[in-house]
Amino acid sequence: MTDGPKTGTPKEAPSPIVSSEHLASEQGWQLSELEYGMIMAYHAFSRWMLRCMSSVGYSDFNPLDVLVLHNVNHRQREKRLADIAFMLNIEDLHTVNYSLKKLMKAALVASEKRGKEMFYSTTSKGKEVCAEYGKVRDLCLVDPALATERNFTEIQKSATVLRGISGLYDQASRSAASL
Repeated sequence: MTDGPKTGTPKEAPSPIVSSEHLASEQGWQLSELEYGMIMAYHAFSRWMLRCMSSVGYSDFNPLDVLVLHNVNHRQREKRLADIAFMLNIEDLHTVNYSLKKLMKAALVASEKRGKEMFYSTTSKGKEVCAEYGKVRDLCLVDPALATERNFTEIQKSATVLRGISGLYDQASRSAASL
C-alpha cells in the first residue's frame, strides 16, 4: 500500500501493466508485465532501425534486413547463413536468406562460395552504410541518453536479464512443441 495524496489515506498499489490480463495469473503476472515491455520495446526498436536506415538512404529494408546487415558487418568477419541465424536466434533460415539476397541486390553484402558453403561479408558500401548508421545512432540515441544521465550499468544489467529470459522462452517453446 502507498499513501494517497496529502490526506494520508491509503491508496491501492497500481495494477501491473500487462500484455494480456487473461494470461496474467496470480503466480506469473510478472512475466506478462515483462512481455508487454518486450512488445513495446520490440516495436520501438523496429521503428528506430527503419528510420535510422532511412536517414542514411535505405528505406526499402525491414527490421530483419537491418539486423542481418549489422550482424554480417560485426567484427569484419565472413559469416555463413547458419552463423547469422544462430547469432540472431532465428530458426527460419529462409527469412535470413531472403534478407541476404535483398542486401546483396543493394550491393551492401557480398557472397563467396567455398566448397559447399556460402560466406557473406559486407561490401565497402555496406561498411560505409553501417558507419553512417552508427553516426546517426550516436546523434539521435546515444547522445540524448547520455544527456539524461541514463544509468548505463542498469541498461547492461537489463541486457543480461533479457538474454537469460530468452533462454526461458526458448525452453518453453520447445516444451510447447512437444505437447
